[in-house]
Amino acid sequence: MPQKNKQYYSLGVDIGSISTKAVVIDQNKKILARAYLWTQGDPIQAMKNVLKTVREQLQERPGRITWVGATGSARNLIGSILQAEIVKNEITAHAIGALTLYPKIRTVLEIGGQDSKIIIIDKGIVADYAMNTLCAAGTGSFLTSQSKRLEINIKDFGSLALKSKNPAKIAGRCTVFAESDLVHKAQMGYPKHDIIAGLCNAVVDNYLNNVGKGKKILAPIIFQGGVSKNIGVVKAFEKSLNSQIIVDKNGHLMGAFGIAVIAQEQGTKKLFDFSIQDVEFRTQGFECKGCPNNCEIICVLKNHKFLDGWNNRCEVGMAKAKEHFDK
Repeated sequence: MPQKNKQYYSLGVDIGSISTKAVVIDQNKKILARAYLWTQGDPIQAMKNVLKTVREQLQERPGRITWVGATGSARNLIGSILQAEIVKNEITAHAIGALTLYPKIRTVLEIGGQDSKIIIIDKGIVADYAMNTLCAAGTGSFLTSQSKRLEINIKDFGSLALKSKNPAKIAGRCTVFAESDLVHKAQMGYPKHDIIAGLCNAVVDNYLNNVGKGKKILAPIIFQGGVSKNIGVVKAFEKSLNSQIIVDKNGHLMGAFGIAVIAQEQGTKKLFDFSIQDVEFRTQGFECKGCPNNCEIICVLKNHKFLDGWNNRCEVGMAKAKEHFDK
């Protein structure tokens, strides 16, 4: 059991389809190490990459990681590999992350690479939430694809949008309409900064009419996720909502920060070993065929041996999967 006089840290990993984030916090919830990298279709390797990054940042630190949490779309997979005690959905992680730093927050706006969400908070408790379903026109990947079309670095998107006095009207109902409108405006000779400002407005309109539809958006409002770094979108939100928008410098890491906080508060101390980076992990499906359900169990293999699995409807399938891979 770890000794009380030593420093102990909490690791939070937020792994999504576009980006993978990790933070390490101390017992005062101060961020000591952070990583933000592209997932690139390989969540296991992305997890190893962020672990390598935070490990390097912690080399001069005397403490040890004793709490681990995972969130994001691949949280079950990465949670199993990390042997994380705490595995929670993104809504919970983002809400706790925001409330830890801004206890009076009432609305969380979040736009990531592939999805977006809104969280309504009442007296420190999540009262309502929603996530985008079909449309991708209000996400970071949409803005990135349009920046490439316009041959503009996505990092310059926001600052260029602020130069516009007459934003172009871009349809924000869906990606196809927005791209068609963008091409049309460009062919008509609209300045790029007006088109970019129009795109920022379209993202906000799409978000409020889709994710935020029917929600009572009250201040204080915080904007999180990778798109929160785009000042053009921030200003478009402020104009539409007629309210100041809080953007934390670590807003793009808030899911990882939130799950690190939850792990610290709800988990038990268990030393984490970074040597996990050198272990081979992979996933493989296994069909039970033991009954008409014919469950396809998602199995996580560690050095070719069964580590964990899910998607089974009964214990028989899991036992058969373990026996199959461990024989």
